[in-house]
Amino acid sequence: MAEMKTRRELALLATGGVIATGLVAAAKPALAERQPEMVRARAALNDALQFLQTGGADKGGHKVKAMDLIRGAIEEINAGIEFANTH
Repeated sequence: MAEMKTRRELALLATGGVIATGLVAAAKPALAERQPEMVRARAALNDALQFLQTGGADKGGHKVKAMDLIRGAIEEINAGIEFANTH
């Protein structure tokens, strides 16, 4: 039962992140439209992160490492978008 609650909580957290990302994109549509590939790549990474978060076992630490790498990639995409929007 505790595992079900945790999965539900993770799904809610992931959904909140997707909604927040959408709100940020909606607030600056002109900037996001200038970089559609970066925005699509970030969305794909957010989807991958959500799949891993709601997935099964840790896989010997590889799942956690993959999630950390995905979060890092999302940060780099965000930094790239911000750089391109200011230069």
